[in-house]
Amino acid sequence: MAFRDRILEYAEKQYPVYREIALQIHGKPETSNHEYFACGVLSEQLKKEGFEVKVDVAGHPTGFTGVYKSGKPGPVLAFLAEYDALTGLGHGCGHNLFGATSLLAAASLKQVIDDIGGEIRVYGTPGEEGGENGSAKGSFVREGYFKDVDAALCVHPGSDHHELTHPEIACAPIRIEFRGKAAHASSSPKDGINALDALVLVFNAIGLMRQQLPADVRVHGIVTKGGDAPNIIPDLTEGKFYVRAATVKRMMKVYHQLEDIVKGAALQTGCTGLLEPAQRNLIDNVVPTPSFDEVYRKNLVSLGETFEDKVFPLGSSDVGNVSQVIPVIQPMIRISETPVAGHSIEKREACRSETGFRSIALGAKALALTAMDLILDPELLGRIKEDHARAVAAQDE
Repeated sequence: MAFRDRILEYAEKQYPVYREIALQIHGKPETSNHEYFACGVLSEQLKKEGFEVKVDVAGHPTGFTGVYKSGKPGPVLAFLAEYDALTGLGHGCGHNLFGATSLLAAASLKQVIDDIGGEIRVYGTPGEEGGENGSAKGSFVREGYFKDVDAALCVHPGSDHHELTHPEIACAPIRIEFRGKAAHASSSPKDGINALDALVLVFNAIGLMRQQLPADVRVHGIVTKGGDAPNIIPDLTEGKFYVRAATVKRMMKVYHQLEDIVKGAALQTGCTGLLEPAQRNLIDNVVPTPSFDEVYRKNLVSLGETFEDKVFPLGSSDVGNVSQVIPVIQPMIRISETPVAGHSIEKREACRSETGFRSIALGAKALALTAMDLILDPELLGRIKEDHARAVAAQDE
């Protein structure tokens, strides 16, 4: 049987197994670095597929790796898996489908890898949605898990159409804290130092700063602690913010502006101010490699699908950290018959619909065929790596 047919047949045969995995994960949503059920289900399935599996990797208890080496030389290709949920919403981003799709893609490629050569890896990366130890792909990059990988692949559940890899923007989650002095707000206000005033000044300063920010920059935040009672001058306040921009360099420029804003608010109110990262990993901007995406497009079209040209939203993903070091694709795959917004109840429901579940088999087939093309055509892989290196070098020009 031809290599392509073997991949497609296996993906279709195993689809019910991965559909059930996605359904189970959807029913037990777990947030960043608490994905113990999802990690267990996915890693155990990888073992059943014949992969050598390790759990608790790169500083993430719910992270895992799966490796299968053929007996022939060839490139090392990694499929990236996500499986965390959103706080309070559940799987409104579709990561229950994401992890299942990547595993089925790897297992389907494994059906031909001994004939064509190379090595397959699956990296289970927790906490894409953030959190104190979130954005695990940054940890995987820092710990060297991609140093010998030639390219990485994944697909992200989208809406009612297919898209290619988005040039997602960089993101720095930060925490701002002010400490003042408590006092009775009515009888002795002169004895207090109002930490909430300082935090309000920060919000106002950010609002004014937006007038001069480039179009790609975003700064948005919430108050996580504003005081305990109206009759007590707040002595401790906290806010959490995201700073985003098209590149890390531009993002860090705004980050340093915010540091000055915090210092200024502290001076104006007499408080002590602190600005620090809210999580271990910053999120790098995604560097697309269009020639890589074109291979995926070709394979998805060969399966009877079509693409629409859409305006890319300015979101962020820690796949950007991977894209800074090796070529990677993260196209969006159709999961719904009608448009659904990201991080919404409607998307959460689409991620357990039949259209959503069928995206597992479709995405796995397209990813596995794309990976096979890279293995069978070393010149193609070489061009993609050259294109990626040029794109990385040009991103701050």
